[in-house]
Amino acid sequence: MTQSRSASFAAVFTLCVAAGASLTGPALAGDTAASSKSIIAPVEEKSWCERLWEYPTLYKNDDASFFNEFRIVGREHLDVYTIDSDLGTDQDWINRRTRIGGKARFFHNLDLHVEVDLNLQNPRPAYSRLTDAYLAYKFCDAAKLTVGKQSVKFTLDGATSSNELLTIDRSNLANNLWFPTEYISGASLSGKIGQWQYNGGYFSGGTETKEFGNFDEGHFGLVSLGYDFNKLLGVKKALLRADYVYNDRNPESNATRPFENIGALVFQLDSGRWGFSAEVDGGTGYGTQSDVWGVTIMPWYNLTKNIQAVVRYNYIESENPRGVRLARYDTFVTGRRGDEYHEIYGGLNYYVCGHRLKVQTGVSYVSLNDSSVEKGEYHAWQWTTGLRLSF
Repeated sequence: MTQSRSASFAAVFTLCVAAGASLTGPALAGDTAASSKSIIAPVEEKSWCERLWEYPTLYKNDDASFFNEFRIVGREHLDVYTIDSDLGTDQDWINRRTRIGGKARFFHNLDLHVEVDLNLQNPRPAYSRLTDAYLAYKFCDAAKLTVGKQSVKFTLDGATSSNELLTIDRSNLANNLWFPTEYISGASLSGKIGQWQYNGGYFSGGTETKEFGNFDEGHFGLVSLGYDFNKLLGVKKALLRADYVYNDRNPESNATRPFENIGALVFQLDSGRWGFSAEVDGGTGYGTQSDVWGVTIMPWYNLTKNIQAVVRYNYIESENPRGVRLARYDTFVTGRRGDEYHEIYGGLNYYVCGHRLKVQTGVSYVSLNDSSVEKGEYHAWQWTTGLRLSF
C-alpha cells in the first residue's frame, strides 16, 4: 500500500514537473512576482454582473492556511416548449433543473463540492437526488484528482456544463451515446500540460440510487486527450479532442447506456466573434442495443456583445432498426425509436450576464425513420425558449 501511494505521488509529481510547474501550495499565495503584478496593475471597476455574482461567496480568505473560501452554488433552468408533429402535439412549461449546494476550499487547493437536485414542479418530495458530491485536490495545472460523485465528461455536449450550452439542450447524439445520468461515483485525474489537456477516470456503472449509487453492476473507464491549436491559428480556442469509454457489458446497469465501447472525436473553434463545433461519435451496443454512430455540426456567430446566433445539424444512424432514441421533448409525444435521425436547429441566445444569466430560444425540425415498420416515420417542429441562471 505504501509503495502504491509512493508510486502515485511520483506520477503526479512527474506530471507537474513536465508541465513546468511546482506543486501548488500556500507558498504560492505569497509569490513575490504575483504580488508585484497585483500592486502595479491598475484596478478595473467591476461590472454590476460581477458585483452581483460575488454575493453567493459567504467567506473568502486567501491568506488563511486552512479554510479559504465558502460559496453557495446552484442553478435554475426553466423551459417553455411547443411541439407539432405528425403523431400529435404538446406544449407546456417545465422546471428543467433546480440545484443548490455549497463549495468550500481548504489548504488553497482542496475543494469540497456538494449539490442537490430539487423537483420544485412536483415537490413530493422536493429532494430529487444528489448531483455533485466530491473532493478535488489540485496538485498543479497538470494534475487535479477528483474523488466522489461527479460529472462524467465525454462527447461534445456531454463534456459541456448545462449552464454553458449554446443550444436549449444537449444534442440527441449526446442523448443516445453519453450517459444522461451524468453524475456518477468514481475517481478521475485531469489537467493541462502546455497545449495538451487530458482527463481519465474509473467509475461505477451500477444501479442508480438518489445518492452515490450501488457498486454492484459493473464499471466503466474514460480516457480523453486533446490538443489546443489556438496559438498556431491565432484564435481563442481550437481544441481537437478524442474521448474513449469502455463500459462493462452488464444488462443490469441503469446508470449508463448499453454500449460497450464509445468513441468521440470533437473539434471546437472560437475566434471571439464566431466559431463552430463538430463531432463524430460512435458506440458498439450490447443486448438489444444496436451499434450507433452520428455527427454534429454547430456553427455560431455573435451578432452583438449580448446576442448570439447558433445553428446545429444532427445526424444519427443505427446498424439495426430501433437503435436511435428521440430527444427529451419528442418523447413527450411518442416513444418511437428508429434507425435514421435528422435534426436542424436554429436559435438565438441573449446573454444578460454571460452564461450565468441568459435567455435562449430555438426552433428545430426533426425527422426519424423506423425501417422495421410500414410508415415508421416521425416528423416534428419544435419551439423552445429557456431561462438559464447559475451562480
